[in-house]
Amino acid sequence: MLKLNLPEYDFKIIKENNRLKIFDSVRRKFVNLSPEEWVRQHFIMFLVNEKKIPISHVLTESQLKLHELNKRTDVLVYNKKMEAAVLIEFKSPEVELDASVFEQLNRYNSKLKTTYLVVTNGLLHYYGRINYENNTVEFLNELPMYDNL
Repeated sequence: MLKLNLPEYDFKIIKENNRLKIFDSVRRKFVNLSPEEWVRQHFIMFLVNEKKIPISHVLTESQLKLHELNKRTDVLVYNKKMEAAVLIEFKSPEVELDASVFEQLNRYNSKLKTTYLVVTNGLLHYYGRINYENNTVEFLNELPMYDNL
């Protein structure tokens, strides 16, 4: 798999029915290893190891009802008060992070109202903090540590 702009981590990878699978520590099961999943697993380890977010505060593939449509968030991170604090959207490394990706994240967040948004393809990472009073997004150089979410 492609080397990402994230620290390297050891993953459990198996081959099953001619498909590679990677162990997802959040869902506690092996999942198909797609390029997007490669990014997700690296970023989850980054959250847990570098940002000190307890794995119990990371939720993957959670259902979200948006108007009449059922959607799924890639990752939702909860703060110490168990409030949804960070919404993360993952794309494959070859996917350009254009306006449509940010629009998708904003649609999802219109329901969730998290403070922080992250968009990443594993090579580029964009972090934003939403100010709901001013209806603005401030781009950040990095995501805060867990204690500051």
